Amino acid sequence: MAVSYVNQIKTYKYISKLFLFMAAATICFSACSAFALEKPRHGDGILLDTYHMNMARLEANSFGLPLFLDSFEQDDKVLVDVYGIFDYPFSSVVDMLKVPANWCDIVSIHLNVKACTYRELPSAWMLTFYFGRKGYQPPEDTRPVIYHYRSIEQQQGYLDVILRADEGPFGTKDHRMRFEALPLDKGRTFVHVSYAYRDVVALRLAAKAYFATLGRNKVGFTRTGTDRNGKPVYIGGPRGSLERNAVRYYFAIKSFLDALRYPEEGRFKTRINEWYDLTSLYRIQLFELDKEDYLTFKTKEHKNQLLLQRSIGTGFP
Repeated sequence: MAVSYVNQIKTYKYISKLFLFMAAATICFSACSAFALEKPRHGDGILLDTYHMNMARLEANSFGLPLFLDSFEQDDKVLVDVYGIFDYPFSSVVDMLKVPANWCDIVSIHLNVKACTYRELPSAWMLTFYFGRKGYQPPEDTRPVIYHYRSIEQQQGYLDVILRADEGPFGTKDHRMRFEALPLDKGRTFVHVSYAYRDVVALRLAAKAYFATLGRNKVGFTRTGTDRNGKPVYIGGPRGSLERNAVRYYFAIKSFLDALRYPEEGRFKTRINEWYDLTSLYRIQLFELDKEDYLTFKTKEHKNQLLLQRSIGTGFP
């Protein structure tokens, strides 16, 4: 009986120690998990990993440029990521794209952005995009959308610019445009442009009807298969639409940087000419109107933008 009692005591102590160890391990795991959640990986590390994992896609892709695209659509959210390489030093890219006013000159190249104005607040910058149809429109006939500008440099060698709007055109919500950049060798810069938004049920129904009729020939860049003749079939619908817009904004940024090598008085004309020529390379996805028409109405809209910004100073109408 004495021996049995001693064994029971030993067994009890072993079980107690095992329980305490498991409890401590559980607490440590929970704490470590919480700590990991509180300290996510920095954007520069994620972007660098993306570059290394996709070097082959940058060298060989359907764009014919060091450029590739990913996108997805889930429930009410659509997201597109465009990655590419600019042949400019990182410092030059940062100097230009950290200036909020420069983003107005970038986004207004887009067909549907009729003007853009900027304003500095005590703790932030705000930009107003004036959205309209693919043709000339004065600012007063457009849909203004206010974006909050935020620029983050987590450390030297990384740029993160975010433009966010709570409400977008046509009832869309949570618009977010993001630009990231980090330096590469040989004076190059790896960049990431993402564009995302959420829609509502009524808008999804309207979009479904539109893309089944008037917009049935409008497609994006993601291949979904081939037709009976062996030709590629591309994604359509809202996801295809967002892919087109993301690539247009990417080319707008590239055109802005490329134009900086010219005298200031000729940069706008250089920007819109290059942007049109770049988008014309992808006629299936991006062609909308003749070059002369685009140059004419963009020139008029640019004058409107300058007058609008001058009239409001650093404020909004």
